[in-house]
Amino acid sequence: MYLDDLRTLKKQQSRSNNLFSYGKPYPCLNDRFAESGSGKGHYFHQDLLVARRICSHKPVLHVDVGSRIDGFVAHVASFRPILVYDIRSLSNNIPNVTFVQADLMGEIPNHLTQSCDSLSCLHAIEHFGLGRYGDPIRSDGYLLGLDNLYRILKKNGKFYFSVPIGPQRIEFNAQRIFCVKYLLELFSDKFIIDCFSFVDDKGDLYEHVDFTVKSIESNFGCTYGCGIFELTKL
Repeated sequence: MYLDDLRTLKKQQSRSNNLFSYGKPYPCLNDRFAESGSGKGHYFHQDLLVARRICSHKPVLHVDVGSRIDGFVAHVASFRPILVYDIRSLSNNIPNVTFVQADLMGEIPNHLTQSCDSLSCLHAIEHFGLGRYGDPIRSDGYLLGLDNLYRILKKNGKFYFSVPIGPQRIEFNAQRIFCVKYLLELFSDKFIIDCFSFVDDKGDLYEHVDFTVKSIESNFGCTYGCGIFELTKL
């Protein structure tokens, strides 16, 4: 098929103004059988879902910690300013993005306490303290991070949070996976859960699902899913 298409194109060019020369061959042999793109997976769904929520809520100041720059942060920056904290560096400037390199396991300065009314941390806290990104090894790193996130957010502020869900475990040094029951315990005295969504093991999104004893115990049927929480600080 590739060679037939090439011969057809060359014949067509020979009968018209030939404005393009030929460079090195670059065969793409499987794209004709592929779909237009992938609308599945943790990052695809969480990034769009949370960006949509932020657009709807129109916060005064939105702060993000550790989420994907070329996904969620880019989505939000397309329609509003966003302040980003990450332990990794960012070498280029992006319109609407103010970037600060910082370790959110450490002590945060006083001016950050209750500094924003909207906060996100998507698929990031599971890495805290495992050394993957040059951070110090801390078995309680995720707890230190969650405490600092709580301090940064104003009372009644919105917190958008996601982590991998399934049987609780560490896959060193990539990540932690959290069971839903433990996450609910972590949030119980600090946040109201406004809504919960999740991406299952197949990469499909389920929005605004209810918690039941069975779904909590089974982690919504996930071995490696993604739990997406929209929370309000008490």
